[in-house]
Amino acid sequence: MKTTTTLAALALLAWGCQNRTPESSVEPTAPARTALDRPALDRHIWQTVKQQSQVFDWNQAPAQVVWSALITSDSVMAIGYAPAGLAPTELGRQMDQLNLVAPEWQAARQAVLDLVWASERAHRPELQQPAQLLAFPENELPVLNLKVSDLATVERLRASPLVRYAEPMGYEPTIDLDGGPSGGRVESSSGCGDYNEEFNLQPNVHFFSAVPNAKVSWNHAYHQVAGAWTKSSGAGIKVMVIDTGISPDQDNFGSQFNQGASAGRTIEKLVTLPRARFLGIPTGPVETPNDGCGHGTAMAGVLAAPLGTDGNAAGIAFNANLVTVRASQDVFLDASREVRGVADAYLLAANRPDIRIISLSLGRITSSSQIADAIRYAANRGKLMFCAGGTSFGWTAGWFGVIFPANMSEVQAVTGLKENGQRCEACHDGSQIDFALVMERDADGIKPITTAVNGNWPSTAGGSSVATAQAAGIAALVWARFPAYTRDQVLNQLVITSANFPNRSGQFGWGKLNADAATGGNDDAL
Repeated sequence: MKTTTTLAALALLAWGCQNRTPESSVEPTAPARTALDRPALDRHIWQTVKQQSQVFDWNQAPAQVVWSALITSDSVMAIGYAPAGLAPTELGRQMDQLNLVAPEWQAARQAVLDLVWASERAHRPELQQPAQLLAFPENELPVLNLKVSDLATVERLRASPLVRYAEPMGYEPTIDLDGGPSGGRVESSSGCGDYNEEFNLQPNVHFFSAVPNAKVSWNHAYHQVAGAWTKSSGAGIKVMVIDTGISPDQDNFGSQFNQGASAGRTIEKLVTLPRARFLGIPTGPVETPNDGCGHGTAMAGVLAAPLGTDGNAAGIAFNANLVTVRASQDVFLDASREVRGVADAYLLAANRPDIRIISLSLGRITSSSQIADAIRYAANRGKLMFCAGGTSFGWTAGWFGVIFPANMSEVQAVTGLKENGQRCEACHDGSQIDFALVMERDADGIKPITTAVNGNWPSTAGGSSVATAQAAGIAALVWARFPAYTRDQVLNQLVITSANFPNRSGQFGWGKLNADAATGGNDDAL
């Protein structure tokens, strides 16, 4: 939830097919009833992003573009429904209280399902029953995830007063902003890999020693973490990290989670990423919480790794309880099952009163109304949510605006800085950023230290991803220091003690977080 100093009410994003703004002025080049190929579709998306300087909104795109994205990907569409006449603002405020078994909701759902079934069966007579259209099971959100392959179906959905949105779940551009190939969906270029032990790290330069025997990242000093640790360790606060999972080979998130100064806390390892069979592989294995990417382990490390005795890197909230969720394969949310996995992770956290803070260091260039619904659901349940503002890999294609879902008003968008106060090399910035953390050394470009996927020597991680996880860690310190505070009070404490307060920057929001001041330290530290 973005905030002002008065902590104004949440600004809900408008949605709904019946209330869409005029479609993009960037026109597709193919005839309206001819599908765009991937290069043409990607060019359209990037031209729109460049023209509007914001995330691509599927609900403002021509039906031809939506349909082209469906049949070019896995054809899975997220269809948000609601009884006719329900105002978007009212629905957003009630997202976690909706009675989807009420007659009016059941009628709306059935009418939408009947619409899709009739249209798709006319296009595909081999279909035998509506269940064949279902891509993922239904849950607490008023959304259907259906397989759609006909342009006429898209057009009918977008014309229905019962449909809030109808958009592809699994399409993201794979050419860059200037029209050249970006390498497609390659995990190694989407935040995965390179989280092994880095033995070139120098003591008293890249890390400092802490009692009992842990390594503290060089960048903690820029956020007065040591001062905060005299007042708070994050004890009693449960934080969820929605990411690529956690390494089973890193014992600091296993048998050694409670070593040293980290004692009496809990760790849970969950998975919401649907199994691969939903991509058309009928015998795909059940997914596990294990991190096959390394990114989730690195984010959990900077947030809540133990202040231990084995010489490994310590997290900022070293006594916080931790829930790790494998919701994605990598950082780039470009598959329908990743969108569903992230949305389900937010719902899981929202429905658990013990989870107070959510950290997400994943994102995409196009919007996802289903994830947005889940985030509103969690916001209504009082969750404090941090999202990465964006880090440029091949898939960001040189665009440095704030990505989805960090661009949503219900979350806190975080980015990274160099020591000199400039944006870090690959980090995104803009007016939607709320906070910033220093995570790139001027002298050698070294990023903050974190736990490697195995072993007791640290790795490093950078970009807005690690800034987000560290911001969540600082929030955990504050909430543990003031356990009776509400979400809004904790957020206000972060705002009023940040470097730019009372003036909000157009690039970096409230600026650098100050953990010592936010936990009740000396204001002179600012």
